[in-house]
Amino acid sequence: MTALVLVLGDQLSASLSSLRDADPASTTVLMAEVMDEATYVPHHKKKIAFLFSAMRHFAKALEQKGFAVRYVKLDDADNSQSLFGELRRAVNALQPDRIVVTEPGEYRLAAAMQDWQRRLNLPVDILPDDRFLCSRQDFETWAKGRKQLRMEFFYRDMRRRHDVLMEDGEPVGGQWNFDHDNRKSPPKGLKGPKRIRHRRDPILTEVLELVEARFAGHFGTLRPFHFALTAEQARRELDHFMEEVLANFGDYQDAMVRGEPYLYHSLISAYLNAGLLLPMQVIRRAEKAYADGKAPLNAVEGFIRQILGWREYVRGLYWREMPDYATRNHLNASRDLPAYYWNGKTKMACMTSAVADTMQHAYSHHIQRLMVTGNFALLAGVEPKQVCDWYLLVYADAYEWVELPNTLGMALYGDGGLMASKPYAASGKYIDRMSNFCSSCHYDVKDATGEGACPFNALYWDFIARNEAVLKGNPRMSTIYASYNRMATDRRDALRQKAASLLEGLEML
Repeated sequence: MTALVLVLGDQLSASLSSLRDADPASTTVLMAEVMDEATYVPHHKKKIAFLFSAMRHFAKALEQKGFAVRYVKLDDADNSQSLFGELRRAVNALQPDRIVVTEPGEYRLAAAMQDWQRRLNLPVDILPDDRFLCSRQDFETWAKGRKQLRMEFFYRDMRRRHDVLMEDGEPVGGQWNFDHDNRKSPPKGLKGPKRIRHRRDPILTEVLELVEARFAGHFGTLRPFHFALTAEQARRELDHFMEEVLANFGDYQDAMVRGEPYLYHSLISAYLNAGLLLPMQVIRRAEKAYADGKAPLNAVEGFIRQILGWREYVRGLYWREMPDYATRNHLNASRDLPAYYWNGKTKMACMTSAVADTMQHAYSHHIQRLMVTGNFALLAGVEPKQVCDWYLLVYADAYEWVELPNTLGMALYGDGGLMASKPYAASGKYIDRMSNFCSSCHYDVKDATGEGACPFNALYWDFIARNEAVLKGNPRMSTIYASYNRMATDRRDALRQKAASLLEGLEML
């Protein structure tokens, strides 16, 4: 019996369920670069180059294992430019007995796959993606009957289930979460360590030329290009992070510094989400760093929480709540995304830095995403779909399963508190405390209503005021509303008037 195994661009794992038991003697692997996947949102140039290059390297590795690989490059003459089109072409050419695929990470593809068997008149085996540490069914079991689906309690359950940072049934160090130790402001002169780079090879050179020619109008810069493209290269980056960087990750994971896009972050999320690294591989490596005295517990626990906690949690939430989750807009936000999200041309130093880093690296770390670009969109009332589409296309690690809950739920409170217990709204005071942006900004972070006042300040209080009917009943917002209601009437009026002026001239900030 012959099989055609379709491997998607984010399934670059030797242990993939569709490949694990495949017999090279009777299996052909199909991989395809198609315009439909590169342009359903116009992805960052570096994101496309990373995935196409990594796919080509993975195909080469499969061939070295004895598999016949039908690899369709973007510019191949007969490329139909859709996954289903390439699957149908392969079926017609090879006449396999069945098709095997590991379930995709995004709902749109999963929905399309349900119809493939009928359309091709051929058995289609869709296997679970067991590279994740919590199956969709396990998450549903955990969530069933709970009034609130809080990540912290999910994370504790995952720690117990997988015996991560545990001793005799209790968390190492006597507490589950060391987040209070991980919020240090950046000291003057803080710089991240030098990161490793990988030698360019003919595959990457060819892909970079392809992307330059075919995606010139897409967001971001293509060169210099620094991503790992193979599992071996990704492991080198992981080893470097564990040996040289992790020790300071905890203290400064929320810090932001102009000209330092990485600081002490791992830079492995793109490799995890594409399959070049596996989550438990990374988690055990971090545990070893702690056991060997290479990194303190607050850094190791905070890092592991991102993978064992947040990453698994958002995936479970995504599949549980789709497809209507993508259409939610709890705060009825409706403004357009300002142009400076695309070009970085704004007098707000924090926004300029975050967008510039994103344009150059297809990356910014979680606080830049949550508390600068996300926070501003929340305060300004930007329509969630526009914000979510932006996050999906600009970051190399972004796939809808991970991007949508983090953006719609965490950054925009668009799901009404399903993810976050309160909106992550903040004035310029937070950004000033956690960064060095404000000292060189055109705007005055200590002013809220004057001519040169920081836009975050008045917009924050305007957000509080205009959403009072929706948010006032939230227990975590009671102190904020008490402070707002204690303000003198003329002060509140001045803040609302300033905010109205800012919103009217949103594109000019």
